[in-house]
Amino acid sequence: MASVGALKFLLYLGLWLCNFLPQCQGKQNNKYENKHPFIKNASTFQIPPSISTTSTNNAYDYIIVGGGTAGCPLAATLSKNFSVLLLERGGVPFTNSNVTFLRNFHISLADTSPTSASQYFSSTDGVHNARARILGGGSSINAGFYTRASQRFIEKVGWDANLVNESYQWVEKRIVHHPKFSPYQDAVKESLLDSGVSPFNGFTYDHIYGTKVGGTIFDKFGRRHTTAELLASGNPDKLTVLVYATVQKIVFDHKGEKPKAVGVIFKDENGRQHEAILGNDRHSEVIVCSGAIGSPQLLMLSGIGPKAELQNLNITVVHDNPFVGKGMVDNPMNTVFVPFSRPVNQSLIQTVGITKLGVYIEASSGFSQSNDSIHCHHGMLSAEIGQLSTIPPKQRSKEAIQAFRDNKRDIPIEAFKGGFILSKVASAWSAGKLRLNNTSAEDNPIVTFNYFSHPYDLQRCVEGIRLATKVVQSQHLTNYTLSDRKTIEKLLNLSVKANVNLIPKHPNDTESLEQFCKDTVITIWHYHGGCHVGKVVSNDYKVLGVDKLRVVDGSTFTESPGANPQATVMMMGRYMGLKILSETLGNLAGV
Repeated sequence: MASVGALKFLLYLGLWLCNFLPQCQGKQNNKYENKHPFIKNASTFQIPPSISTTSTNNAYDYIIVGGGTAGCPLAATLSKNFSVLLLERGGVPFTNSNVTFLRNFHISLADTSPTSASQYFSSTDGVHNARARILGGGSSINAGFYTRASQRFIEKVGWDANLVNESYQWVEKRIVHHPKFSPYQDAVKESLLDSGVSPFNGFTYDHIYGTKVGGTIFDKFGRRHTTAELLASGNPDKLTVLVYATVQKIVFDHKGEKPKAVGVIFKDENGRQHEAILGNDRHSEVIVCSGAIGSPQLLMLSGIGPKAELQNLNITVVHDNPFVGKGMVDNPMNTVFVPFSRPVNQSLIQTVGITKLGVYIEASSGFSQSNDSIHCHHGMLSAEIGQLSTIPPKQRSKEAIQAFRDNKRDIPIEAFKGGFILSKVASAWSAGKLRLNNTSAEDNPIVTFNYFSHPYDLQRCVEGIRLATKVVQSQHLTNYTLSDRKTIEKLLNLSVKANVNLIPKHPNDTESLEQFCKDTVITIWHYHGGCHVGKVVSNDYKVLGVDKLRVVDGSTFTESPGANPQATVMMMGRYMGLKILSETLGNLAGV
């Protein structure tokens, strides 16, 4: 997901001061059905007559599991020529005000109800996290920052550069905007340049060393544009989208040399079970686009994964692959708080410093200005708890949260209105794994990321905190915020009761900065891995050991592309759709 971690810590401080609970879930209705008639609730599912262009009636050419950042552009592209069924476990973003409007963007992350746009989970490292559960995936709940991958990344994964560029442009034309640049972001830009992160590359989608302004999926009115809108570019006569459809497992035919995917079993919003089937044509496939958590989880629930682990849960083994769920990486983030002595407006990620130190520096300011946002009590399992970065991860217990809340009750909300400088470790080397918790597709698997287990990540975090501190102390930033370093320390000492100096007094003390990194690590929602190319899928993303099954999403990545992955995952959906059409139809594809 996009860079919202630091701002969410700020939100947490203010929101936990309140004792009452207004309506914190966005109002929803079904008016979207008028504009998007191909989107329906899963309970309406009926196998349509002769929908397929294949030799088998009552079947789909492609079944896509996961209507997220990759799944939506993929479904739209394939539907130009083939019948497509897109299954999404969450609802729609169009009518949910907490998803749609920038001013409320964090509330969905904090909503822990069963119908929330996000699903809370915590890794075994003790870092609280969230995964999307809504049509549009991460693009429906993130901070909206849009920036392309580096040329090195494109070459590393072996993609066609021309088709990549065409696919990026297809996305950008439809849902990407220039940001409404805020004064705070401008001050951060100047501070980055003053701190040596140069040159200034202006507004660009490209990944270039130096400081730049990137794109956003929020328009000038603060309205979010998700990948769900890309579905409108598909063929409505060949596209069926079911929301609240939770896929339980992939169904296989074992008659041939290798198991062959023939369909999926899913539950609707009422708990009723359905089976969707593929046509018999050679090109028909199930394509999993459920993200770095959902895709390896679904493969294992379907019998593809480490044999011993599957047998322990009485799952029939379809294909023994010990690499499913391995190589899970979450880019660690640490933040430095920037207090304001002047009114502060909300701004999400717009400016980024792409350094040669192996870190990215970004910034955010303010929290939602709406009454619902300020007064919403988000509950014990709020995603904001994950941003309580002043308590070491494994000490973020229920009791610690309550003590924190009690101690902060008398501090005015205004004291916490400020900004953050974010430092993210790029291309993290520390890796963990994912394993099933049980056989329920609704429950989260058990995930370990092993933050800073590799010393190179810790080294880069230290460099990032040094740079972030330098940016905070830049004259450009202090002139804008009307604050200085002393004010920072005073506010943090007042508001944080923990054995951590949020801004180290001795930046050259590597040992203390290393401890700071470990104790204050939070997520930036850019986790990836679990279905790596060459180990779980082939170079064209076909699952090894079985037929008619692919995985197309960030679970195949060994590193997060660029300063933010969402642009590349969107592009990947379009790119693979075009590749599949070309492979199947050649010049007849016509897209």
